[in-house]
Amino acid sequence: MSGPRRAAGVDLGGTKIHSLVTTEEGRVLGEDRCLTQAWEGPDAVIGRIVSSLRRALEAAGLTTQDIVGVGISSPGPCDPVRGVVTNAPNLLGWHEVPLARLVSEGLGVPALLENDANAAAYGELRFGACRGLLHIVYVTLGTGIGGGLIIDGRIYEGASGAAGEVGHIVIDEDGPPCNCGSRGCLEALASGPAIAREAAAALEAGRSPLLAELVGKEQPTPELVLQAAVQGDATAREIIERAGYHLGVGLTGLLNCFNPQALILGGGLVGLGDLYLGPAVRTARERAFAQIVADATITTAELGERAGALGAAALVMENAIR
Repeated sequence: MSGPRRAAGVDLGGTKIHSLVTTEEGRVLGEDRCLTQAWEGPDAVIGRIVSSLRRALEAAGLTTQDIVGVGISSPGPCDPVRGVVTNAPNLLGWHEVPLARLVSEGLGVPALLENDANAAAYGELRFGACRGLLHIVYVTLGTGIGGGLIIDGRIYEGASGAAGEVGHIVIDEDGPPCNCGSRGCLEALASGPAIAREAAAALEAGRSPLLAELVGKEQPTPELVLQAAVQGDATAREIIERAGYHLGVGLTGLLNCFNPQALILGGGLVGLGDLYLGPAVRTARERAFAQIVADATITTAELGERAGALGAAALVMENAIR
């Protein structure tokens, strides 16, 4: 392939698939979004990934011949060397799925797999909030909670590629069950489903009339809980602030453990704003070692929902150079 280097990136989430095509400088040429529909199992989801990537290429006015490959950002523990999703708690039936090979075969280009939070961290390092830094902790907040670690300017994978599962640090040994099989994980206390679970309990107890009016016959979502809180529902406000506090407890441990230059918060729950992030940042700053807090910038991601796909695309371009 001659001319400017381009690659595709796809971010696989528990609820959505986001594909894009980008240049080496991070300029997005075309993108596509669709629902994951994870309950249908791996084969159906992989088919949607390939279709979404083809639509992103079409939106960019390109074909598979115009890209060096596709980088895949995937939730849960994965093995980047083998290109295998080993166990994704929020994707039904995803155990030892050779995702890189299957997407490569479906699209007809080389494919590379990386954990979603690692890919997002790398995207922020290359194109976003962390340009020029070497030591970064990235926390993605959404259906699940994940972490990406950059140490000395490189992704830290761990012994088998599963490092950074910060959502499964136990912060309350008697807490609610988590999808990973443990109890009291950060994800079980501060994620989107955790907020929705607490809202459902409040509705059942009759403690949140405004939220009940907003939800109607549907299931509560973090966005509806926020809407109720903004409109003055004290219970809804308490639910979000409590989740933010739990997040802050988890962030305290990450700061103390890794002493990063930057702690970056990304993912859909960042949209809950200061009601959620305020207690999280305050708690972390109050509880972490003073020297470590002084060293670290705590901020939100610049790339938004594009971070994972952009980071994965950057990795596949760099892999093609080697």
